[in-house]
Amino acid sequence: MNELKEMKQLLFEELELIVGTTVKLLGKIKAEHWEHRPAANMRSLLELAQHLAGVPSVDLLILKENAEEAIRELEARIEADGENADKLAGWMTSGMAELKDYMEGLSDEDFLHRKTKPFYLEHGSSQAKWLIEIVTHAQHHRAQMFNYMKALGYEISMFDLYSA
Repeated sequence: MNELKEMKQLLFEELELIVGTTVKLLGKIKAEHWEHRPAANMRSLLELAQHLAGVPSVDLLILKENAEEAIRELEARIEADGENADKLAGWMTSGMAELKDYMEGLSDEDFLHRKTKPFYLEHGSSQAKWLIEIVTHAQHHRAQMFNYMKALGYEISMFDLYSA
């Protein structure tokens, strides 16, 4: 296996762990906690969960240079599933599979050097950098969700973040 394929594989193993542990965390959320908002300027637990569930598929649309309207339509479809943890988990799982198919379909040259530009920036990033960004984006919001849940008294620990 060449080094580039190995690096992609490691990044996807990490993303698969993030998705798997997120799915488990989503399954623990009680209905009465979805509207929990730690502060007025923060997302509710539901808004955070919906955003996190959409990270792989929404970020894939962004890196493929889709228009803002297409991104907002996908986000609205995810939000329409409301408090359904199974549907949110499905969005995240299917988005990861689509992202993986896309990244694995790129040549090594395209993965490392092809730059695409999101609708909200003037400059682009390589597909490799996008993959790293997506992994860290999902990791960031999973950590937020974990902290919300800890504050709400859920019996969760770091082990919930490392065993999918």
